[in-house]
Amino acid sequence: MSASIKSTALEPDASLDGPARSLAQRLARAVPSYGLVMLTVALALLFSALLPATFPTLFNLRAILADKSIIALLALAAMIPMITGKIDLTVGYGIVLWHILAISLQTRYGLPWPAAVLIVLACAALFGMLNGLLVEMAQIDSFIATLGTGTVLYAVAMWHSGGRQVVGELPAGFTALAGAEWLGLPVAAFYVAAIALVLWAVTEFMPLGRALYVIGANPKAAELNGLSVRRHVVGAFVASGVLSGFAGVLLASRLQIGQASVGLEFLLPALVGAFLGSTTIRPGRVNVWGTLVGVAILAIGISGIQQFGGAFYVEPLFNGLTLLISIGIAGWAQQRRNASIRRRISQRQLDEGAAPAVPPASPVHRAADGPH
Repeated sequence: MSASIKSTALEPDASLDGPARSLAQRLARAVPSYGLVMLTVALALLFSALLPATFPTLFNLRAILADKSIIALLALAAMIPMITGKIDLTVGYGIVLWHILAISLQTRYGLPWPAAVLIVLACAALFGMLNGLLVEMAQIDSFIATLGTGTVLYAVAMWHSGGRQVVGELPAGFTALAGAEWLGLPVAAFYVAAIALVLWAVTEFMPLGRALYVIGANPKAAELNGLSVRRHVVGAFVASGVLSGFAGVLLASRLQIGQASVGLEFLLPALVGAFLGSTTIRPGRVNVWGTLVGVAILAIGISGIQQFGGAFYVEPLFNGLTLLISIGIAGWAQQRRNASIRRRISQRQLDEGAAPAVPPASPVHRAADGPH
């Protein structure tokens, strides 16, 4: 079976940690789990101190939430196949077609916006199923399979749009999907929060989530334990497709213009957010809140740097460097931790070898046993 990543490759075993006797030991253990959270808070405080007039404002918060909500949705979409050990690159390619299709169905073919949204979500789900079948039935590595299908999606988007902008009069109900506000904040942020809560409940507390993690850790063992690896992996790709389709709908509602040059720039930050999610909260295990923290650190860092007058290439540079540095730190911390665990296991084995394996029988027991 093809596998691109290990969903639990660095997941710690708390039973081997031993007691933390000092504050330094407790902090050292907290860094792998919450280091990225601490860094996110530290960056927010730093930029707030350096840019008090622009950064710690409600206007900036609204701008960050409106701009990064779509990336957060795509990161959550990419996270679902990652739990099973797969990668879905079509989260970045697909949004190009889905946002164009959401607009053209209304402006060219006169469909009401609810019907257009349902068609886009259905198409995204079908394409996710195709990805899952290619990975599981054809046994193509998920990176290669989704790179190929994503390129096809991008080509279809250019063909459908003719390389031109897709514009037209859109109903107020459709534009309000992403343009409305609730409690003074963009409504898209509440979509992200609701979807994150659902995914968290499924992955942490339901048998389906545990099955996905087992498949990601060891698909052969999952199969031997009666889990249908094929059905779960295909379902993960379908869920990823639906979420990316919904992100495309929101992008169309926000931009109100469809064009093939928009969308691919979301691929890298979405994947970075999902990969960073495996380095925090539950280190070594792809998880919902870690993914959102990964997106948050990208959003805060890029916003602060841009307000300092950063050049146009700062965003992709920051995304790439953040990914490399964070994964490098997580790997280094885990290597040190594994070395400590190996030493502790060796010491435990030496201690057990020095002690007698079976305690000697008492005189009463020997008398009861009689002569042999």
